[in-house]
Amino acid sequence: MKQKRFILQESELPTAWYNIQADMPVKPLPPIHPATKQPLGVDDLAHIFPRECCVQELDTEHDFIPIPDEVMDKYKAYRSTPLVRAYALEDALQTPAHIYFKNESVNPLGSHKVNSALPQCYYAKQEGTTNVTTETGAGQWGAALAYAASVFGLESAVYQVKISMQQKPYRSSIMRTFGAAVTASPSMSTRAGKDIITRDPNHPGSLGTAISEAVELATTTPNCKYTLGSVLNHVGLHQTIIGLEAEKQMAMAGEYPDVVIACFGGGSNFGGIAFPFMRHNIKDGKTTEFIAAEPESCPKLTRGEFRYDFGDEAGYTPLLPMFTLGHSFKPANIHAGGLRYHGAGMIISQLIKDGLMHGVDIPQLESFEAGLLFARTEGIIPAPESSHAIAAAIREAQKCKQSGEAKVILFNLSGHGLIDMSAYDQYLNGDLMNYRVSDDDIKLTLQSVPQ
Repeated sequence: MKQKRFILQESELPTAWYNIQADMPVKPLPPIHPATKQPLGVDDLAHIFPRECCVQELDTEHDFIPIPDEVMDKYKAYRSTPLVRAYALEDALQTPAHIYFKNESVNPLGSHKVNSALPQCYYAKQEGTTNVTTETGAGQWGAALAYAASVFGLESAVYQVKISMQQKPYRSSIMRTFGAAVTASPSMSTRAGKDIITRDPNHPGSLGTAISEAVELATTTPNCKYTLGSVLNHVGLHQTIIGLEAEKQMAMAGEYPDVVIACFGGGSNFGGIAFPFMRHNIKDGKTTEFIAAEPESCPKLTRGEFRYDFGDEAGYTPLLPMFTLGHSFKPANIHAGGLRYHGAGMIISQLIKDGLMHGVDIPQLESFEAGLLFARTEGIIPAPESSHAIAAAIREAQKCKQSGEAKVILFNLSGHGLIDMSAYDQYLNGDLMNYRVSDDDIKLTLQSVPQ
């Protein structure tokens, strides 16, 4: 009988996160102060983030960072997540490719996001913080943060992108279940939100707007720290638990991936599964291909420009070196709310510059078509974000069908879509459409980027 799932025992779980910055041939450029243009250090960042996260953010020396025992105890409640061979999907595609997926949808709250929410809240608690705040798009990160804050006895406040809150109301209900205060962004509760609404009363919100509001709350509230679900290096670091497990599980299956794929918003789940395998390309001469699947309507990897830009719309964050569409870019109202972000992280951007990975654009309808096929073959309804990765994996499998190659394809199923059924209803009813941003719109928003 063919083995379908590969699961590690508790004793086999990784005990340290992988820090790809230590092995990168070219280190990422540093974040800089928007006024002085000087590189920022730990002390500069620690007034916003938990200090240990800032140390991890700038660490370019240590390739592995030990996972605190208190975090490992929480991880053991749900890790390892299964590595699964998608036999039924292979059969449906009639491809010789071997398709595997890492099933992060079985995590508490239904996505990979909790892997970083737990350590960020742990570090905040350790330094005496009482309150944490954050932004969220589709709500997976906000739900994970609310849960992790409750685990470590912290008060939490979440700014959720307005259009995503309307599309997925039950995600905000989950956050409130764990005690979080949830506000639709842009809102009238912060100066940043008021300014955005004044300029555009019908602004649907984006991760950039919600970040501005969360950062403002963190910097104006005593004993409060800002936590982040993607983009920055320490978040990707925490998520490497995914790829480190997958390494061991692929060995159990007797295979090694030729292609590694994940959806891409800010880069947390992509880095989580890709970085541990990418180190073997860098250090051992492996030739695995790494593909980040982004929405066609928010194409920063394929059509953005590499430059320093703000991570939020209001310009509260440091300037980050990244591929960007401009921090004032307003993404289309697609249902993959976690992918509606204008920029890529510093590490991802440098890796793209160095040719170690690349992005592909996925139209919204193609992503839902792929999600539906996956659900009907593998029995899991994927989040709209994850469906972008599935669509990219199907493209690669179809190439194998044409060439006859039996490549090993691994993708990250970063979350389930059980709270996204209104989106599936719209797709099945023929009410969804594709969105493609014009070159003129990209040029216009890039004009707002500081030089």
